[in-house]
Amino acid sequence: MDAKELVTRIRKELHPGEHDNLVVKLIETGQAPRAVIATFAAEENHIVSSDWRTFLALASKADEPNARAFFTLLAGGEELVLPMLEPLAKAAGMSSKDFHDYEPFPGCQAYPAYQAWMAMNGETTDVILAILANFTAWGGYCARMAKGLREHYGFDDEACAFVDFFATPAPQLEEQAIAAVQASLDAGWQPKHAWRYGRLLQAYELQFWSTLA
Repeated sequence: MDAKELVTRIRKELHPGEHDNLVVKLIETGQAPRAVIATFAAEENHIVSSDWRTFLALASKADEPNARAFFTLLAGGEELVLPMLEPLAKAAGMSSKDFHDYEPFPGCQAYPAYQAWMAMNGETTDVILAILANFTAWGGYCARMAKGLREHYGFDDEACAFVDFFATPAPQLEEQAIAAVQASLDAGWQPKHAWRYGRLLQAYELQFWSTLA
């Protein structure tokens, strides 16, 4: 099995069910209270700040150049989107003071905590596969939210910038990840904990959404 086949397989096997995420469905159809959207933005403010550091730690840990580039690109993305969250919260009715003073829920922060755990304890290529599997679902959620926020809540491009960013395909990121996984396979590596990491990461992702609900 080559890297592309491996990535396709883990994405297919770990992809959540169509009805696993009620919150995105409610936002997509305009039925979610604006307070839920504001809470989403405030929680993400904590998550993005954590993931930024996590990806930098993973980049510093990676020996393979493509793996290092992959995590560096991820960290750069987190840095880019961090300022986009306050406009989203503001559009949903949250004041700047409430946004910056917001205290997060444990259920929403389990995801970045586990991602940080992977940075400390995970084998680099297994972590790449787990992240790729989760990003497929996350990108789909953001695309559906972007549509719903515009159609049902009247949010403008500035307010939707955060979800637009993650809804947009990132071919360079994908190429770096595939190259990193292929380099590991060529060196004799075989997946050991990728499915476990991916399964837990996806479970914590869904826990984030269920806590918002």
